[in-house]
Amino acid sequence: MRIRSFRYFPGFTLLIILSWIVSCSGSRSNQPEKGNGTSGNIPDPAGMALIRMVSPSENAEYKLKDQIKVRIESEDKTVRFDSVKVYFDGHQAGVVRSEPWECQVDPSFNTLTGRKSVKAVGYSKEKTCSVTRFVVVNSDIKPGKFTFSVVKTYPHDREAFTQGLFYDNGVLYEGTGQESGSSLREVELHTGKVMRQHNLDPSLFGEGITLYKDRIYQVTWRNKVGFVYNRSDFRVLNRLYYQTEGWGLTTIGDRLVMSDGSNVLYFLDPESFTVVSRLEVYDDEKKVDQLNELEYINGEIWANIWMTDLIARIDPASGRVNSYIDLSKLYPEAKRREVNADVLNGIAWDSSNGRVFVTGKRWPQLYEIKVIK
Repeated sequence: MRIRSFRYFPGFTLLIILSWIVSCSGSRSNQPEKGNGTSGNIPDPAGMALIRMVSPSENAEYKLKDQIKVRIESEDKTVRFDSVKVYFDGHQAGVVRSEPWECQVDPSFNTLTGRKSVKAVGYSKEKTCSVTRFVVVNSDIKPGKFTFSVVKTYPHDREAFTQGLFYDNGVLYEGTGQESGSSLREVELHTGKVMRQHNLDPSLFGEGITLYKDRIYQVTWRNKVGFVYNRSDFRVLNRLYYQTEGWGLTTIGDRLVMSDGSNVLYFLDPESFTVVSRLEVYDDEKKVDQLNELEYINGEIWANIWMTDLIARIDPASGRVNSYIDLSKLYPEAKRREVNADVLNGIAWDSSNGRVFVTGKRWPQLYEIKVIK
């Protein structure tokens, strides 16, 4: 039986990162910039009239809302540009029509954390040349640090390898994992008794769950298939397919949000399960990956960070981590080892009564906690 604590990302992945991409063409294009600005960057075979980006440097780090200075130079002094267009993260951020070829990317363009493209396109009568660099945008705030107090303790099935959790209308719902042990459950909060259970095919490793309207969604780990259930009887209504691993799942308005173990959150259309947008999560120093079980609470996405006792509270509008909750003293690791319990995983929010519940994989208890500074 596969133990989730030992899962890893696929073996050897070759990452070829071009520190800057240069292209030239013989005619001026009026096509709008698409995507992250890297498409269509075809190296000029003759090496003619290449341009160089003096700033920013490759992988330069900035904060949200920083102004970013872009400066380019021509590598061929015989070519004079008529204008230079600057794109940030695929959006046109400025036009320069005379030397020096410099542009300040306004902070209004710098509103999302993550790795972003900076592209400059130089136009002359003879050629159109472009150069692209990538920068990293970190959060503009230092994340707050919170701890907790236990309000109440409830029984929890010691065999439940918790991968997903939510609470609605007086009922706790739980998704469990591991091959030959994955399920969707309706649980009585005060007793921990399983009132209803749907078992997944033994080949599947169940993951996060969420509620959208009257339907429950559940994803699987590496099988790239999910399920839509009728809430009242757990009848399977539909299958869902996706291209990444499935880890956590929550709902924000008319979108589902899924994690895949990286620092990326995917916003999904509930009907087609296609990706509408993606969000890269960073704090003020680094990307925050291993995002696992998710819950949307009071305007923030709360995410278990796998193999830690931390919950990250994420701003869904920008990707920055507002704060961390340290739950390391809730059920210390030494006590877990004694009973073969696993890592912290599972967050549920009772929006009607303002209660937060947390648990872990094979934990004997589920905790109602109060977050404190």
